[in-house]
Amino acid sequence: MRVAVCAVGRLRAGPEAALIADYLDRFGKTGRALGLGPAQILEVEDRRNAGIEAEAALLERAAPAGALLVPLDERGAQLSSPELAGKLAQWRDGGRQDVAFLIGGADGLAPGLRARAGFALSLGRMVWPHMLVRVMLAEQLYRAATILAGGPYHRT
Repeated sequence: MRVAVCAVGRLRAGPEAALIADYLDRFGKTGRALGLGPAQILEVEDRRNAGIEAEAALLERAAPAGALLVPLDERGAQLSSPELAGKLAQWRDGGRQDVAFLIGGADGLAPGLRARAGFALSLGRMVWPHMLVRVMLAEQLYRAATILAGGPYHRT
């Protein structure tokens, strides 16, 4: 199952971009034998500053056709790392070819996009900068793959 992280805005080179690349590379290597990956970042930009509806359209176009849409939203489900691993396995085992995690812009995600999503995920009730959300999601994807592989990275 391929994973796309579709995000509003461009992330410049720097420590956050390096962390994301490292974690997604690890996810791809660990997940390959599990039928997970590769993972990629797909960035979109609302150059006309038309608002969350325009961003929603860009995010939906960036997501692979037929992908399960998973917005990151503070109203979404708050899962433990093992629960997220279980969700990924459930989607994979259910025949999903693609899953697209959606990260909105500064004003969040359009209500219509959240309503069309298959599952909403929360990284907690706090609001995080978008660049850190990407890092945290990438790390959790890698952690999920190591949990499913029975690796030692995740300790309880």
